[in-house]
Amino acid sequence: MNRRELLIAAGAAAVARCLGPVGAASASRARGNVPLPWPPYADMLVIDGCGGLGRWGGPPDRSLDALTLADARASGVDAVVLTTAPSGRSWFGEAGYQTVLGELAHWDRQLRLHPDRLIGILSADDLARARRERRFGLIYGFQDTSPLGEDLDRIDLYHRRGVRVIQLTHNRRNLVGDGCMEPGNAGLSNFGRQVVAGLNAHRVLVDLSHAGRRTAMEGVLASERPVVFSHTGCAALSDVPRCMPDDVLRAMADRGGVAAIVFWPYLRTLGQPTSEDLIRHIEHAIDVCGEDHVGLGTDATVSAVERTPEFEAQNRQWVEHMLEIGFFEAGNAPELYTFIPDLNHVRRLETLAALLSRRGHSEARIGKILGGNFARVMREVWG
Repeated sequence: MNRRELLIAAGAAAVARCLGPVGAASASRARGNVPLPWPPYADMLVIDGCGGLGRWGGPPDRSLDALTLADARASGVDAVVLTTAPSGRSWFGEAGYQTVLGELAHWDRQLRLHPDRLIGILSADDLARARRERRFGLIYGFQDTSPLGEDLDRIDLYHRRGVRVIQLTHNRRNLVGDGCMEPGNAGLSNFGRQVVAGLNAHRVLVDLSHAGRRTAMEGVLASERPVVFSHTGCAALSDVPRCMPDDVLRAMADRGGVAAIVFWPYLRTLGQPTSEDLIRHIEHAIDVCGEDHVGLGTDATVSAVERTPEFEAQNRQWVEHMLEIGFFEAGNAPELYTFIPDLNHVRRLETLAALLSRRGHSEARIGKILGGNFARVMREVWG
């Protein structure tokens, strides 16, 4: 069961009742956080390599209300890679296929309902259009290839439905290869090599986040086009399964790809990461990969999290589960968050840019990290 499913199982309806209209109205405001302005941000193309729309206490049907859409515009983010396929369990059969079709239909419906606020991203030119028209771009992506089953023709089907990024594995093993939590570290399968070739042929961007380290390296080498790690960290700083070692990151960069740093607890082996930890990973990735191959993937919604007592209780329950199954390192306290607490506001990426600027990083480099590097790879792969 993945984090989204667990939280839903824990009682999404209860969360909505807990937050109510008061909690929802304040969800876009960070408690104890003050966004830092960075004027050049207004002129940057900003892409979140893994994220989404929605918030605690939002509509039960996951439709996008005025507050969520206002948060999207206020964030300054131009496009986000949105997970539209189930992940965290095996979805090889018809259930996975139908779930994906339902998710794609849901987000197609949101695009039709809000054409003045949202835009579907199908090409690199659409990224510039989203920026120019001040519309929030949705890039359909998968965090697992399980919904392909054994049918390579589904790559073409999903591409025609707008999917532009597909991650080979989630945490566990699938038909393509081993996820990062598999102790066998068996690498990419023969079928996986066929999948990579099919994704290349259909100009779908290959994502190696969550892959086991052997699968990741073999995926980098198997792809004829640049690949990305849409939300990862540096194992040299935090040697946990979800972070990648320098040799894998360097191989990815040598072939033109991008490693996007995640905003999750994986940035530290123990304790809650802060913006300081995030910047350490960004700077290490720059040292290893070069400034042309680093990006950001929050793995979070644009809206901030309102840390009500009800949220804290449910979050603690989920973190305890993650500790029990080994997805977070043993020894951590259950008071962990899957966001950076001192960046818990909608202007988090602008604030991060301001912090990087204060550390002496140039405006040009920060622009690449915020989205320029993703835009380059997306143009090369998508055309």
